[in-house]
Amino acid sequence: MAFQTEFEFTLPRGYMDRDGNLHKEGVMRLANAGDEILPLRDPRVQANPGYLSVILLSRVIVKLGDLPTVDTHVVEGLYTMDLAYLQDLYQRINTEEMPRYQGVCPHCGEKVDIPVNFLQAGE
Repeated sequence: MAFQTEFEFTLPRGYMDRDGNLHKEGVMRLANAGDEILPLRDPRVQANPGYLSVILLSRVIVKLGDLPTVDTHVVEGLYTMDLAYLQDLYQRINTEEMPRYQGVCPHCGEKVDIPVNFLQAGE
């Protein structure tokens, strides 16, 4: 099984660009050490620690609809519900190990660990 580094998401409301286009589907990648450390040097974070999540999300969201890039201006323009959704997603994919269910192979009877991906539930 391959290690998953990118996670698709659908925003509850969506980002409305200046042309009136709504962008809801996106992809977030796992954060790396630089994503967590480098924003701490940013003067916007030093002036307002709450801005850290805006910079973090702009670094790890690799796709949002048809937008060419996702930068801090895009994240600042998200509806509060969408920002909260993305902050929660960031926490879940970067701090928790994917839960596993122990099952038995119906063909050979061997015990197997089956990963449970709640991000894809219902698909």
